Amino acid sequence: MTSQTTLDKTGPGDEASASPSGPAPAAGLRGHPWFTLITVAVGVMMVALDGTIVAIANPAIQKDLGATFAQVQWITNGYFLALAVSLITAGKLGDRFGHRQTFLIGVVGFAAASGAIGLSSSIGAVVTFRVFQGLFGALLMPAALGLLRATFPAEKLNMAIGIWGMVIGASTAGGPILGGVLVEHVNWQSVFFINVPVGIIALVLGGLILLDHRAENAPRSFDLLGIALLSGAMFCLVWALIKAPTWGWGDGRTWAFIAGSVLLFALFAFWETRVKEPLIPLGLFRSVALSAGVVLMVLMAIAFMGGLFFVTFYLQNVHGMSPIDAGLHLLPLTGMMIVGSPLAGVMITKLGPRIPLAGGMAATALAMYGMSTLETDTGSAVMSLWFALLGLGLAPVMVGATEVIVGNAPLELSGVAGGLQQAAMQIGGSLGTAVLGAVMASKVDSDLAGNWKAAGLPELTAAQQAQASEAVQVGVPPIAKGTPEAIAAKITDVAHDTFISGMSLASLVAAGVAAVAIFVALLTKRGANAEAGAGVGHI
Repeated sequence: MTSQTTLDKTGPGDEASASPSGPAPAAGLRGHPWFTLITVAVGVMMVALDGTIVAIANPAIQKDLGATFAQVQWITNGYFLALAVSLITAGKLGDRFGHRQTFLIGVVGFAAASGAIGLSSSIGAVVTFRVFQGLFGALLMPAALGLLRATFPAEKLNMAIGIWGMVIGASTAGGPILGGVLVEHVNWQSVFFINVPVGIIALVLGGLILLDHRAENAPRSFDLLGIALLSGAMFCLVWALIKAPTWGWGDGRTWAFIAGSVLLFALFAFWETRVKEPLIPLGLFRSVALSAGVVLMVLMAIAFMGGLFFVTFYLQNVHGMSPIDAGLHLLPLTGMMIVGSPLAGVMITKLGPRIPLAGGMAATALAMYGMSTLETDTGSAVMSLWFALLGLGLAPVMVGATEVIVGNAPLELSGVAGGLQQAAMQIGGSLGTAVLGAVMASKVDSDLAGNWKAAGLPELTAAQQAQASEAVQVGVPPIAKGTPEAIAAKITDVAHDTFISGMSLASLVAAGVAAVAIFVALLTKRGANAEAGAGVGHI
């Protein structure tokens, strides 16, 4: 693929073209690479933070608005569904209309939807505006990567993506801490209102700093049928993963949506070979490195998101920590991601992605194995060791896999590549939660009755067994009101021991997934088209 000339627009009527070999210097702040990085990091921080901060507010929202548990689940599911379904299409919009405009629209829409949620007085309105948050977040995330790709030259891109990954990791892990503080000391609405000033800052910085970069042969038309087919396929897949824990993996509805997803993906692939300007040119996947990067992102997210899902229940429901304390106990993970991401960028620049990525997944596999050894009385020092190792392992993967995907795509498809990277992570996280959740549920169902009987507790009816199993899957002892203290203590021991056995098995499965990812990492290589971005001076 030959490098493409970029068209950098600094304002109406002010256009200049620059080749990768000799980029025109930007005037003042506009187009400055490091200030561009700061700007997109502020915007991306909102989206990453909202992935975890809202979970802390859900109980308060449920109580204040009188919502059912199923309705509260859709506060998270609606956001995730909208985000996952629209990421690739949003990336294409950035390639077509410019990543600067797409990023700014995403920032404004996300902040406005956040403010609307804070003003909402019904659960229906909250869920509706969460969907809008997901849609605007999808515009923002790939555009941020597209801007970094076009602004930084190849030798600085890994460092930039490293810092970008650091912001995402810190925001994701810091969400429960900030959410706990806001809910405890202000109100649940403040969890959403906080995005408004952050969005205003990102908008002002974006207006002053961001420079629009468009490839000379950027797409000029839209593959509307391709968008419809891909969106439908993604919707069916994500919907099946969301509903599988409720419907059951053996339920016909679950498999009907999975089958529908497979069919729509097949039709999408067929159509993309026929349309003049496809949504995703399938030739992208002729790059083994890019394909490996996408698969690696999915496997990493399965191990990380799926495994970490149970850790929050372990800390809060087994160890009895508050949300703030649980978040503080995860600081070793956050800290190692903050420290490790820029360092990983330097390593990948010097060594290429293969060794750091394989080493990162090996560390992740070891950390997940270590988490399978946690017990009800495991001390904070041992937990911190495994959490720190997990953060150290994830840092090079977050940075390297992103660079492999975006750097191996041509510049005119950097938005689509960014959408692919984010969609792979979202799908992997959903798969991890669903599959490892099924592993946990199966283990709890198989062990609970025997453990209950061995403790000498009264036999449960089938309905009571089902209710008890649901509670134990999140580490909650199924203790009825008025239960004598001695019996309650026995039930607590049984519930926690059974939960630990399920979490241990789920962690081992996550470790196995991470081990497979080591071999996928060996197929990656440095982005072949990274030089097409070339940057705009000021490095």
